[in-house]
Amino acid sequence: MPKPEKSTLTKLELQIMQVVWKRESSSVTDVQTGLEQQLAYTTVQTMLNILVRKGKLTRARHGRAFQYAAAVTEAKASSHALRDLIDRMFGGSAEDLVMSLVKSRQIDPKRLAKLSKRLKEEERDA
Repeated sequence: MPKPEKSTLTKLELQIMQVVWKRESSSVTDVQTGLEQQLAYTTVQTMLNILVRKGKLTRARHGRAFQYAAAVTEAKASSHALRDLIDRMFGGSAEDLVMSLVKSRQIDPKRLAKLSKRLKEEERDA
């Protein structure tokens, strides 16, 4: 049984995981047809096996083919990727990430105020 690794997903790995997350389980062909870009069957198979080794997917034999299923949730993978980004790019400071979003106009102060209000409501309801 492969042990889960705390590694972020590459762009292609994320695309593959998004296909798998949409289904309960997927064959190589399911993933191949679910991807926006055309990739060779063997390329998809290799990527799925890499994700199994990384602990992101599990696989089980069904007849002559393997079926792959997510071993991590989309929320967990997203959380890990965000934590990795904050650590690498912002020295572990989520506040610096938010300020970078404001400075680069990815989010404006009005939207930030709305989000802050939503956070207060969430805290009150919790």
